[in-house]
Amino acid sequence: MAGEPWPGQNDDVRLANSLRAGDVIALTEVYDTYAPFLYDYCHGLLRDRVEAAGALRNAFIAAREHIDRLTEPERLRGWMYAIARKESMRRRDSPNRHTGQEAPEADDGLTEEQLARRTERRLLAHSALAALNGRQREAIDLLVRHDLDEVDLCGILGIPLEETLGLVERTRADLAASLHAALIAQDHWEDCPGVAALVESWPLPPRAAQALVRHIAGCPACAELQIPALPPDRLLSVLPIAAIPPDLRLDVLTAATAEDRAANRRAIAAWTEPFDEYGWPLPYEPTPTRARERPSRRRGRIVAAAAVAVGAVVLSAGAVSAFIGGGPDSSAAAPAPADSSEPVPSGQPEPTPTDPSPTAASPSPTKTKSPSKTPSPSATPSRTATTRPPSATPPRDTDEPEPPRRGTLSVEGCRMGNDQACTVRITAVGGTVNWRVAGTSGELAAGGAGRLAAGRSAEVTVRRTNVFCFGERSGSVSFSPGGSARVSYC
Repeated sequence: MAGEPWPGQNDDVRLANSLRAGDVIALTEVYDTYAPFLYDYCHGLLRDRVEAAGALRNAFIAAREHIDRLTEPERLRGWMYAIARKESMRRRDSPNRHTGQEAPEADDGLTEEQLARRTERRLLAHSALAALNGRQREAIDLLVRHDLDEVDLCGILGIPLEETLGLVERTRADLAASLHAALIAQDHWEDCPGVAALVESWPLPPRAAQALVRHIAGCPACAELQIPALPPDRLLSVLPIAAIPPDLRLDVLTAATAEDRAANRRAIAAWTEPFDEYGWPLPYEPTPTRARERPSRRRGRIVAAAAVAVGAVVLSAGAVSAFIGGGPDSSAAAPAPADSSEPVPSGQPEPTPTDPSPTAASPSPTKTKSPSKTPSPSATPSRTATTRPPSATPPRDTDEPEPPRRGTLSVEGCRMGNDQACTVRITAVGGTVNWRVAGTSGELAAGGAGRLAAGRSAEVTVRRTNVFCFGERSGSVSFSPGGSARVSYC
């Protein structure tokens, strides 16, 4: 989670290739690497440990059945989050879903004094997050606590990359403003009558948090207060992490490999379709029948399932992850999912799914607008349910554009000298490239992600983190899907 190195961040390609080869040992390694984080994410969406366990089980089954679709094996981890999200959203819409049993919090062995300090910091974190809408809370959780990037995020949420980058920029700005307001409410509420009138309870509920941000933006007295900045990773690192059930590992591996459960796996795989041209699952869409059956729970495409007072989830596991539909202001919240299968507790075999209308399993393909990772969505025909991708490419509609050809990344280094920064230039060669900064070496810092068409270039600013320069030094900036730029400084 936040502040912790991702245990398998350099192994995605190896694990994806092993899964394609049908390696059972690889499935075990994938589970050990990704499952704790994915379970916390599913639990945040479903708020129930039984449903989260079922969603995680189905996500691993679907990932193994559909691994051949993934065109970017280096993004296996983000791809699995997209599958887990779609399955979780499908379960959220089930009238028979299991509720009321939240998972315990993962034990991190803190002392009583440390627990007290963490509880105080959690109240601050919830007050800051309360001012964000549901989509923003989910985005910042995936970026900071789960250490994903913007390209992964656009695939998980199913929105174009430009929209994702805008969402991230707005979210970071709004979180900085809401955290600033929460710090004033916590430490200086007596210094301003306007703040004192708004801080009637702690943590702040959403309406009060949003009103406080607006007040502080125009208050001269609050503007004079000296408030130190708190990085988002430190803010979110104190939030609870749902503890994954210890017996879930055997349950998942058995369900994914047992010969007598092949029919069950085919049905689960069908629920994950359709996929975009990169092999990422399109976002869950409720069937029209279910949408009509549940009008009271819907408000356009906004879900009000998590529109509860923030104080009610302060000490519950994975509280920041109750992000979808955070209240009446969650204008970007995603739709609620559907599921007609009866949930089954972890550790017991799940019956063969009998959903009469699994997502995208209609007998005839229909035109759907693909909110894929391309900058502008393109229309692609949905596929019929299948365990593996068809051996022959289906005929394309004449008005459907060809998917972008994948290219490679050409990288040029830079010389900083005694300056504080220099610019690395990257260019897409031979096709479209979804890129991101994968890491740095030396006393350097850099970040960014984006999408480049063939022949297009972008510049990435690299800064040195050392204060004093003595003698020439060098480091590097590495990129995904490949390439490393040498940077000299001092």
